[in-house]
Amino acid sequence: MERGTRRGARVRIERDTLGELPVPAGAYYGIQTRRAMLNFPISGRRLPPVFIRAYAHVKLAAATVNMSLGLLDRRRGSAIRRAASEILAGRHLDQFVVDVYQAGAGTSQNMNLNEVIANRAIEILGGRRGDYSVVHPNDHVNMSQSTNDTFPSAMRLAILLAFPGLGRSLRGCGAALRALAGRFRRTVKTARTHLQDAVPIMMGQEFAAYASMVGRAADRVEEAAEPLHRLNLGATAAGTGLNAHPRFASLVARRLSVDTALRLRPAENLVEVAMSTADFALFSSSLRNLALDLGKVADDLRLLASGPTAGLAEIALPPVQPGS
Repeated sequence: MERGTRRGARVRIERDTLGELPVPAGAYYGIQTRRAMLNFPISGRRLPPVFIRAYAHVKLAAATVNMSLGLLDRRRGSAIRRAASEILAGRHLDQFVVDVYQAGAGTSQNMNLNEVIANRAIEILGGRRGDYSVVHPNDHVNMSQSTNDTFPSAMRLAILLAFPGLGRSLRGCGAALRALAGRFRRTVKTARTHLQDAVPIMMGQEFAAYASMVGRAADRVEEAAEPLHRLNLGATAAGTGLNAHPRFASLVARRLSVDTALRLRPAENLVEVAMSTADFALFSSSLRNLALDLGKVADDLRLLASGPTAGLAEIALPPVQPGS
């Protein structure tokens, strides 16, 4: 239903179990997203595009599997797949408006995805946005799913999709440090403990140590990313798989593996993965340890380059702009 406001802006009125609300007529999101916008006007920050892309991968794979299992008719399923594919191509990102700080397990974000995809699918099928008799956010887009399995799965995918960029940066950093170790392998300098002169050391040895630190830290991050390949899709709300087909978990992991080129698999125990955040904590810890090592390297270089008159001035970092 569409009606005008006093200021002449066009809105549509949507209804849910709590009542009705006006939603901008041109929005792809719907009433549940609008409620989240009103409930959580906290930071103005939104989840990053890589996370939205990961979530769209989940919705695309789920629709594909539900179609293959005969649970979702081809007409609706094809429209949902097309809408999710458009998000993967970078379209409609302005429609993901929920604040990054939101309640619960990410229900608002899941519904933001469901509503955007549903309304775009409705439009593809020739309907009007908000007419959920054509494609329903819960019944069709969210079929065989729950926030409790889709949101953490999207988190895992987002990390894994972003990880190659971090890996390339760390390999480049390690290679640069190894090159400097070779360049300064015969350059003698003073080693220090607590900033006091200690014993002679080759500058190349210090840079080789930096390279080793970065390499080992990168290995730890890569190792910590491995458990993130376990998905609890198909676990639904509590990990029991209620309202999902018995084959959904295995088929959706296989579909996502094809779509993302990642080695994804269903978790051995869906209840455990539904309730535990240990995999995320392990990965976060590996990033903190990486930051400690990178901070050590940066602090050393800053100290060695201090001066040039009243500092150590043992190295000269190339300037990148005027000033210190």
